[in-house]
Amino acid sequence: MAHYNISVIPGDGIGPEVMDSALAVLGESEKHFDLQLSYTTYDFSADLYRRTGRKITEADMDVIGATDAVLFGAMGLPDVRDPEGLELGAQVEMRAHYKLFASLRPVKLFQGVESAVKAHNVDMLVIRETSEGMFAGLHDSHEPSDEQATDRMTITRATSEKLFDLAFSEARARRRRGTPGRVTLLHKSNALRSNVLMEKVFDEVAARNTDIESSKYYIDAGSMYMVTDPERFDVIVSENIFGDITSEIAAGLVGGLGVAPSADVSLSHGVFQPSHGSAPDIAGTGQANPIAMILSAAMMLGWLGEQRGDETCRQAARSINQAVEQVLATGPRTRDLGGNATTRQVTDAVLQALASTLPATTHSL
Repeated sequence: MAHYNISVIPGDGIGPEVMDSALAVLGESEKHFDLQLSYTTYDFSADLYRRTGRKITEADMDVIGATDAVLFGAMGLPDVRDPEGLELGAQVEMRAHYKLFASLRPVKLFQGVESAVKAHNVDMLVIRETSEGMFAGLHDSHEPSDEQATDRMTITRATSEKLFDLAFSEARARRRRGTPGRVTLLHKSNALRSNVLMEKVFDEVAARNTDIESSKYYIDAGSMYMVTDPERFDVIVSENIFGDITSEIAAGLVGGLGVAPSADVSLSHGVFQPSHGSAPDIAGTGQANPIAMILSAAMMLGWLGEQRGDETCRQAARSINQAVEQVLATGPRTRDLGGNATTRQVTDAVLQALASTLPATTHSL
């Protein structure tokens, strides 16, 4: 039996609620597959910082990093800020500590979910670089001023090569699953020196991957194409801030952040979380959409399957995705998708769909 140790960080707002949903779905998967997941839960929420001044440390991340993966809820509260005025959230610290250079943010227009654009086959993966770009200077010395503030954008060849190698690899894997297998760089090399280097490295990596089609657009034009012709995109790769914004546009094409999972990865570590925030205004009301968190858990299983060569994990991930697709097609749906179901009702529907489509057990004797 495959056994994995998972660090769980529920976070703030609706984070604990959707995390409960994901853990319930993972638990149902364990009943049907030769799979065992053990969890250790950590509290590094903004609420904890507000109450105690405690936030995640290097030592904490060393311990968490020794587990097989991290399942992360939603973190941050608008009114909880650090001394420089920035929102609290362990995600940024973890990206730096584990060298998580890429955020994988798939979006798909599921049957039963309305799109805000005239498109029928939206299925893309946005890859956001997460360790440098406009986040490169987060730890630079800073003198508070009401007259001037500066942020730094830095692009390096080493990180760009890893990022683009991953993008072409993901496109190749997606092509095997039926998508076009195409990589598009969104950049601003006409105005930013850092992006001149990024484009140069992209061209070099593309030249080594001629079996995969590639293209490039300036970020402003590419953003327009995303809403006027989203079906042209398969894998999009971009700088940190550009990728953050682009992935939100992509989520808007397929029903919103409630159906948008993500994974922050390095060559050896993975942190899996929904793309949405903590939504403290609806916390505790039962309105939160658990789908993005459930899909993030499925991404975790898929990643573990690829990392460890574990077909059981890959099968479990596919089964969860199929159950989610079934529920989105037929309902129930939460309010953000035009329905009136609660978090619990949607979770129960996914659990029922998962149980009904799998054999009683596939555990080995």
